[in-house]
Amino acid sequence: MAKVEHAVLGGGCFWCLEAVYKRVEGISLVVSGYAGGNAADPSYEEVCRGTTGHAEVIEISFDPDQISYRKILQLFFKAHDPTTLNRQGADTGTQYRSIILYNGEEQRGQAAEEITRAGELYDNPVVTELVELTSFYPAEAYHQNYYDLNTTAGYCRAVIRPKLAKMGLEPDSVF
Repeated sequence: MAKVEHAVLGGGCFWCLEAVYKRVEGISLVVSGYAGGNAADPSYEEVCRGTTGHAEVIEISFDPDQISYRKILQLFFKAHDPTTLNRQGADTGTQYRSIILYNGEEQRGQAAEEITRAGELYDNPVVTELVELTSFYPAEAYHQNYYDLNTTAGYCRAVIRPKLAKMGLEPDSVF
């Protein structure tokens, strides 16, 4: 029986990160949602207004015997620009901030190390927040599996597909 652990990450629009991690071996489920804020069970509209404090995030369910938490973090720092405050590309606002929400001291320690390591890879300072996870709220159903269900949509063609190509991930390939 496979072990299952969870990682919660935010690096811009959750559709982008979801598309990336759904293509990684050892990951069994990726759910788009909201975390890091102060309102219970927020809606997409509330998060977009910036009044809840939540970020768009993904919750990753993974088998640590197949992929490590550290490897998940290393992919995270390749999948988005951790040096832009409250922004990824044209998406701006605190809901698009770079954030790692950790579960326990082991994840916190590894995340802190990977933030430091990422700082050596970029010319500008890494602004990724490191916060203990208190709550994760799944996003509305229409946000789940967005890229795979909408590959011809403008955002998917202009933003997500190039990100997958940059990372060496094609829509049906496995990392």
